[in-house]
Amino acid sequence: MNTRGMDNSPLAFFKAMHGAFDDILAQRRGRPELIEGLLSLAFGSFDGNVEIQSEGQAEVDCRKGCAACCRLRVVATAPEVLLIAGFIRTTAERLRERGIDLAQCVAEADADTRGLSEVERITRRRRCPFIVKGACTIYPVRTLACRGHASHDRRACAAAMAGGDIVIPISQPHLVVRGIVQNAMQSALLDNGYAWGLYELNHALHIALTDDGSRDRWLQGEDVLAPAMIDGLNQQEMMRTFAEIKTQ
Repeated sequence: MNTRGMDNSPLAFFKAMHGAFDDILAQRRGRPELIEGLLSLAFGSFDGNVEIQSEGQAEVDCRKGCAACCRLRVVATAPEVLLIAGFIRTTAERLRERGIDLAQCVAEADADTRGLSEVERITRRRRCPFIVKGACTIYPVRTLACRGHASHDRRACAAAMAGGDIVIPISQPHLVVRGIVQNAMQSALLDNGYAWGLYELNHALHIALTDDGSRDRWLQGEDVLAPAMIDGLNQQEMMRTFAEIKTQ
């Protein structure tokens, strides 16, 4: 959804995205293609609206081979986790021929990082399990969190990850658009009876990859990724906020 020429205030954008997600949820309820439909809309809308909001601003400095931020905790919605799990299964044989076993990489990363704080993760200096030779092996299906974390200075990112007391110049359009798209999808999932929380990516993916029925049970309304729910998420407060936004 591209909002060029429309009322592109944050509130209007949220409501437009919520309505578009509602339509997909109604059309594809309970079907596997629901996940791809939701995220095709989410990723396309993110890209188009970041481009609009970034007009006249400095370009981001993120490039292939720069993976400085790929030591941070990543949170994701259930559709994102399940899409990535499907991608890993689909590409498993081809990647194993290159000596890459993503499911095993996820399992090892989860075992090493589960329950760690953000600071502990950075100190551990363990990269995302999907980074191979500086490149993201799941780039086409990377999360909204990854898409929304963009910097105007990759040298500052590297210095900060090395322990420097440096403020990273994060792109605000990326950050804001990511938040609106993600929240609109969560709100629509909530309204339509689907598990709508945020999960730690490594743990959630390990669950999805070791349980072949996780996708189908999520499509029936079960919160199959609940053990990976991030700490500190006040769902009641979020539900109140979503309800208030929709009445404005």
